[in-house]
Amino acid sequence: MRLLVASLAFACALLAAGCGGDEESSPDLAFVSSRDGDYAVFVMAASGSGERRLTDAGGELEPTESPFFQVEPAWSADGSRIAFVSGRTGSADIYVMNADGSRTRSVTATTQNDSHPTWEPAGERLAFARDGEIYLVPAGGGEATRISDVLVEESDPSWSPDGAWIAYVRRTPGTAIQNVWVMRPDGSERRPLTKQDGRAFTPAWSPDSSRIVFATNAESDDAYELFTVGLDGKGLRRVTPTAGDNFEPAWSPDGSKIAYQEAGAIFTVELGGGEVEKLTAGDGNDSSPAWNPRPPAED
Repeated sequence: MRLLVASLAFACALLAAGCGGDEESSPDLAFVSSRDGDYAVFVMAASGSGERRLTDAGGELEPTESPFFQVEPAWSADGSRIAFVSGRTGSADIYVMNADGSRTRSVTATTQNDSHPTWEPAGERLAFARDGEIYLVPAGGGEATRISDVLVEESDPSWSPDGAWIAYVRRTPGTAIQNVWVMRPDGSERRPLTKQDGRAFTPAWSPDSSRIVFATNAESDDAYELFTVGLDGKGLRRVTPTAGDNFEPAWSPDGSKIAYQEAGAIFTVELGGGEVEKLTAGDGNDSSPAWNPRPPAED
């Protein structure tokens, strides 16, 4: 359920910015699509134009590797690199590539399943989830260090833009209830931000590190909706009413919009009750939007 449409398919197969610019050289959003028959990372402009595939089925893979799953893109803070998850060698591992799709290299390589990479703003480390635990690993690869509570299931880490906190999802033991928590990057000062009775997924930070957006079914019997909450746990707000399930939110670099996935398509919504825009057709099971955080280009 963690990654919903794309990532649920991933798990089964393993067991299972606001500004425009030069669309070709500096895309605004990365996302995942199965339009070519495999789950791959694509990029596009904030308008939905200029779509192109980054992870290639050929050229960089060993003969024994499969590119079939390449999901969960995450930009480095300077926009130069993208981390993602791939099951090309059997288990799900973390990989990093240049922002143009070149020079793909592995960060983790185990028989366990890794997911949801998120960059330290300095670009030196990545946090990720592995079988109900959260780890840190050097961005160039190396030994992973667990920072989560070994007694509970924790997932979906998201590093704050100021580097001070990691938001994550914690499941209440013995239940299906999941809430959003935060901790310091060393695992200290752990505390809940939400105390709801539903299931929360994929927290993502505002660019000023003051609020977090996440998906939850706690306030609706019929749908997963997007909510934001302050770092102090106050000011819980619904982003936009919806008739369908909204998942995998991502905050634009200028703070004005949130991208998300609904019914296999990528949408954006302007905060404060603004316009909802559909960016992709939804024919290719599109998911996991991730904004390029690089500063807007100078005119």
